[in-house]
Amino acid sequence: MPEPRSLDWAQRLIRIDSTSRISNRPVIDLIAAEATRLGLDPQLCPNPDGTKANLLITVPAADGTRSGGVILSGHSDCVPVDGQDWTSDPFTPEVRDGKLYGRGSADMKGYLGVLVTLLPDMIAARLTEPIHLAISYDEEPGCVGGEQIVRDIAERGLAPRAAVIGEPSMMRVITGHKSVTMGVATVRGRAAHSSLTNQGVNAIEYAARLIGFLREIGVSWRTEGPFDEGYEVMYSTIGTNLIHGGIVVNTVPQDCTFEFDFRTIPAVDMYATMDRIRAKAAELEAEMQAVDPATFLRIEARVQVPGLGTDPDADVVALAHRLGGIPSTDQVTYGTEAGQFSRAGMPAVVCGPGDIQVAHRADEFVPLEQLVAAEEFVLSLIAELS
Repeated sequence: MPEPRSLDWAQRLIRIDSTSRISNRPVIDLIAAEATRLGLDPQLCPNPDGTKANLLITVPAADGTRSGGVILSGHSDCVPVDGQDWTSDPFTPEVRDGKLYGRGSADMKGYLGVLVTLLPDMIAARLTEPIHLAISYDEEPGCVGGEQIVRDIAERGLAPRAAVIGEPSMMRVITGHKSVTMGVATVRGRAAHSSLTNQGVNAIEYAARLIGFLREIGVSWRTEGPFDEGYEVMYSTIGTNLIHGGIVVNTVPQDCTFEFDFRTIPAVDMYATMDRIRAKAAELEAEMQAVDPATFLRIEARVQVPGLGTDPDADVVALAHRLGGIPSTDQVTYGTEAGQFSRAGMPAVVCGPGDIQVAHRADEFVPLEQLVAAEEFVLSLIAELS
C-alpha cells in the first residue's frame, strides 16, 4: 500500500474536474497552498489570459542554492469523460481490487499526489542540490503548458541538470518518443451555382488535393522510411482526421477546413515536414488565385511538440535507473512534455506510475503498487541528493 497521505492527496486531486476545456487553477491553487503551508515559495506562472497556470515549486539545497538539481514534472489537466461508460463516478475516486479508479488517476494525479506527499521529506533532508516540481496546464490538448513551462524555468534561472516526466510508463525509463504536430488547413474558394463550375473555385476539391499530398507523404514514410525499429510503429505517420466543407449539393463550395496530424521519428524533421506542406499549399493557392485573387489556402500549425531522443548513456538515464526506474529500450508513439524539456536543454526521461493503455479510457485506474514504486523512486532521489 502507498503512504496514506499519497492516496489521500491523489483522491483529493481526482475529485477536482480539471478537464482541459476548463481551468486547472483549483488543482494548482490546492497544491500551491500546501507548498506555502510547508514554508516554500510556490511560483504561479499564468497563461496569457490568466485563466490557467503552471506551477513551479523549488525545495532548495541546504545551502540555499535554488538552481541546478533535478526537476520532477507532471501535468494538472485531464481528458473529458463525455460519452464514456464508467462503472463509478469518474470524479469520485474509488479503491477496488488494489487499484485507484478515477479520471486522471494514472494520467497523472496519482503521480502528483506522491510528489505533494513527499514535499515534507524533501524539506527535511539536507539536500546537496535542489529538487523542483514543475506542474503544467493543458498538456492534453497538445503540451501547450509545457511550451510555456520550459520558458518559466529558464526565466527563473533554475537550470536543472535532469528532468523526469512522470507520465504513466509502469515505471519504465523511456528515452524516446515521436514528435507531434497538429495542423489545420483553411481553404477559401469562390461560390457558384453547380451548373457554372467554370465561375467558381471549389474549396473542397483543393482541400482534397492537399489531403492527397499528405497521403503521399504518409505512404512514402511507410514504404521507404526512414525506419526506427525501437517504435511499435517504426515509421512516421500522418493523417487527415477532421473535415468540414460546403453548404448544399448544388453550390460550388466556398469554404472547407480540415485538420491533420503527423508524428515523426527522430530521423524526420517535423518543422521541415510542415514546410513541405506549406509549399504545396502555396502551389495550390496560386492556381486558385489565378481564377480569383480573393481565394486562399492557409496552413496553421496549432501544436508542435518535439520528439524525445535521449542518449541511453546520458546521465539522466543512469540517474533514473539508480532511483529504481526499470531499464527499458522501449520508445513510445505518444507525445509528452519530455521533448520540450529536452529541446530546452534539460536532459529528460519519462518514468511514472500506471499504464498509458488505461489513460483516457472509462474506468481509468492506477495500481496501488505503482504508487508505491513512485514513492520509492522519489525517496531514492531525496536520499541520493542528501
